[in-house]
Amino acid sequence: MNLTLLIVIVFILGYAAIALESFTKVNKAAVALLMFAFCWTLFMLNPAPFIPADLFTAGDHDSLVQAVSSVIEKHLGSTSTTLFFLMGAMTIVEVVDQNGGFNFVRDVMRTKSKRALMWRIAFMTFFLSAILDNLTTSIVMIMILRKLVADKQDRLLYAGLVVIAANSGGAFSPIGDVTTIMLWNKGLITAAGVIVEIFVPSLVSMVIPAYLLSLQLKGDLAVVQTQEETVTVEGELTAAQRKAVFFLGVGGLIFVPIFKSITHLPPFVGILLVLGLLWTATEVFYSRLPKTKVKGDMQKRVTNVLKRIDISTILFFLGILMAVACLEQIGVLELLGKTLDTAFDGNHYLVTGIIGVLSSIVDNVPLVAGAMGMYPVGAPGTDLGVDGIFWQLLAYCAGVGGSMLIIGSAAGVVVMGLEKISFGWYMKKISWLALVGYLAGILCYWIEKNCIGL
Repeated sequence: MNLTLLIVIVFILGYAAIALESFTKVNKAAVALLMFAFCWTLFMLNPAPFIPADLFTAGDHDSLVQAVSSVIEKHLGSTSTTLFFLMGAMTIVEVVDQNGGFNFVRDVMRTKSKRALMWRIAFMTFFLSAILDNLTTSIVMIMILRKLVADKQDRLLYAGLVVIAANSGGAFSPIGDVTTIMLWNKGLITAAGVIVEIFVPSLVSMVIPAYLLSLQLKGDLAVVQTQEETVTVEGELTAAQRKAVFFLGVGGLIFVPIFKSITHLPPFVGILLVLGLLWTATEVFYSRLPKTKVKGDMQKRVTNVLKRIDISTILFFLGILMAVACLEQIGVLELLGKTLDTAFDGNHYLVTGIIGVLSSIVDNVPLVAGAMGMYPVGAPGTDLGVDGIFWQLLAYCAGVGGSMLIIGSAAGVVVMGLEKISFGWYMKKISWLALVGYLAGILCYWIEKNCIGL
């Protein structure tokens, strides 16, 4: 059998296993790592046709092996910039959360009106997701909703809006979603470009569903019977120190794009700088606590927070991105890109629109990774140039499109688990709203480009 076909079959089978994780009960990270290993193992059976001729001497096995190692290390280096960025961002958010940095969000949300809470939840989730990430923001907002909304059916509607707002907010920010991080790290979009041109479409994709949902909510909220956590636990940081942790962490995340534009260093350097500063500050805070109190707070220090970072997610990204890199190396993605261009006559609105719909069914990370391999960066000012229509729409569609099904995004999956939302309920109540918002955002982007001239 053709070697290229074998690699593609392995990838498809692995992809199917990832999509069916809830049925197979096999963690997607394990499958992704197997895909990575099997694809490159098959590649090694006959790598010569897929390696540039100037990297090795024909007939020299040792030079061919060295060339393959060089190619794999190049792909691994590119992948690692995304992985280190994610690990740094995840750690920063966890440190802020563990030290009570998000308590103020709950206080801002408080209101008796169901509709007023709907809009506060929508905008707070939207903007927090742009700074943090859609997964973390969703968890924070669901925890807050449990303290504010007693009625289960009302809370489910709010939870559905959280999924939509989190995905929409992540789409216009270079650090708000894994897919935008990938595109930004590759230099396909700039921070300023994606914020200026995708902000309004993303906002529209959230506001329209929020408005339609608000029509279903009337009256005031039932009071949640919970005991307020006003007692200060011995050994905790002071209110001023918690605020300092919050502003260092969240402010640092906002500063990362600025750091990149000033230094021209890769984004992961900026995120590690922020982590280093936050780590130093918290160590200083804890070192000043009385010795009898420090022991109880050890779990909140960065050294212990690092142990709670979701490494399986990091390994999933490693496996899937390296498997996609193998497809790129053998030329499959370039061929697929040309086929799509031919089929849709170069209409990038249709191509990215379909990718967005697919992202509600399967994971958007491999979809975006595949698209990045399918299309080479074009000349400035073209659809495929840096900040071109294709890359900006890809950031929007892959992020917002995941809201159309509860399993279509990390935010949706975590909310599904926390609130026990069924697939059918979400499809009936929320999916059509997400679709309307998704299409409205694409139309808004088209108007920006063709009528306003952005």
